[in-house]
Amino acid sequence: MIEVRVSINVERPPAAVFAFLSDWSNNPSWQTGMEVCTWTSEPPLQLGSTYDQEARFLGRTIVSSFEVTEFEPGTKVRIKSTKSSLPLDISRQVAATGNSSCLVSAVVRGEPGGLMRLFNPVMKRLVSNSVNADYARLKAHLEL
Repeated sequence: MIEVRVSINVERPPAAVFAFLSDWSNNPSWQTGMEVCTWTSEPPLQLGSTYDQEARFLGRTIVSSFEVTEFEPGTKVRIKSTKSSLPLDISRQVAATGNSSCLVSAVVRGEPGGLMRLFNPVMKRLVSNSVNADYARLKAHLEL
């Protein structure tokens, strides 16, 4: 099992940050390797919402389907893959630290399968580096 935790301060109103994070079509603008994210249920985001994504990681295309398994409007969303070659469980939380700033926290859990499982320690480092870089890009993107 791979687990990566990240927290960043963002100088933007919490509602704006949560709205951006919970619109999957924004993912390619801040997540490395993310190519396409498409809603498969009708927006707006709610418990049970679904989307598909296509990403590249370590030179491989990973096609995944996700479902929202926890949702607290404006503050928390948790998604789990329902179909993927790299099963993921991702929680994101936005907490106000002021009127126009917030703390964004995420927990990314994954369970590599097949041959990738043999490289779990290396995979953990690669995933951790990727997730931390993505959230740094998110901060830079939102604070423009």
